[in-house]
Amino acid sequence: MSRIYTGIGGWTFEPWRDNFYPQGLPHARELQYAASKLTAIEVNGTYYSTMKPATFAKWRDDTPEGFVFSLKANKFTTNRRVLAEAGESIERFIGSGLAELGDKLGPVLWQFAPTKKFDPVDFEAFLQLLPAKVGGLPLRHVMDVRHDSFKSPEYLSLARRYKAGTVFTDSDDYPSFADITNDFVYARTMRSQSHLSQGFEPQALDQLAACAQRWAQGGEPDGVPRVEPPQPAGPRDVFLFFISGAKERNPAAAMALLERLSSA
Repeated sequence: MSRIYTGIGGWTFEPWRDNFYPQGLPHARELQYAASKLTAIEVNGTYYSTMKPATFAKWRDDTPEGFVFSLKANKFTTNRRVLAEAGESIERFIGSGLAELGDKLGPVLWQFAPTKKFDPVDFEAFLQLLPAKVGGLPLRHVMDVRHDSFKSPEYLSLARRYKAGTVFTDSDDYPSFADITNDFVYARTMRSQSHLSQGFEPQALDQLAACAQRWAQGGEPDGVPRVEPPQPAGPRDVFLFFISGAKERNPAAAMALLERLSSA
């Protein structure tokens, strides 16, 4: 059965200690609390630092059954002129202890700079370097591409050939296209607003819930930007994260979305 995972980016953010976490909650227990209210977290810290296996094991033990972590790959793997030369960095990141998460390991997100243009030869070489498994666990890779040159049928065909997902970035600041290139959907919405207690108007949250349900059922929602016509498929997992925007409102937005999904 397909599942819809909803969450935020990280769990350490000072303003959340006033409007999300209970007053006086020890910082060491913030992950446990966040995981009790959400179903997924996208980890940004792995983009900047190499974690140890014991760290991943602690995250696993601090979160409930059914919770997942999406991990942003280290910046040294993607912030380079020639992606085909990223093999050693990829191996170092994948081998840093991801397998300790077990079934709580969600997609691995490979984020590229807004200046990185689509080079079909070099990008294919990069995709060929991505391992299918780690420690016996299947890996789901998703590309966060941020240059308009990726909005092309050639990129979509290449991603599908190598079973790489593509982030749907719901934002006016980056290329936004919801074409599905693997058997899951990964969406990052950046539109929360600080003057709204839940970050979004109720109607907008209703629409997000409807989109997530449609994706999970194997369809594709109307009204989202695409490069190509929709390609309906079978049921699929959906990962939807509230990122950036009015970050202080993102936990409330994620919880409001989960409430809608649970009552559907």
